[in-house]
Amino acid sequence: MRHLLSLPHLASRAFSTTVRQMKNKVPDCQKVFLEDNGLPIHIKGGTTDVLLYRLTMAITVAGTGFSCYWLLFASFPKSKA
Repeated sequence: MRHLLSLPHLASRAFSTTVRQMKNKVPDCQKVFLEDNGLPIHIKGGTTDVLLYRLTMAITVAGTGFSCYWLLFASFPKSKA
């Protein structure tokens, strides 16, 4: 019963927070992405974005080729030799 009586005290302690001053990084990111440097938006993030974009395109092209291969393979009848 004693632990039920202390529940409001524990709840108030769990939800009390201290204020931390954090720098807002959104305006800095907006400057990078709104800059007119001729790059598409999906590459403006830097080297990591370029690598992720190229990896995604490589997987897409490979998957499309693999799908076309199996469609062609399935479309021809098997010979009964």
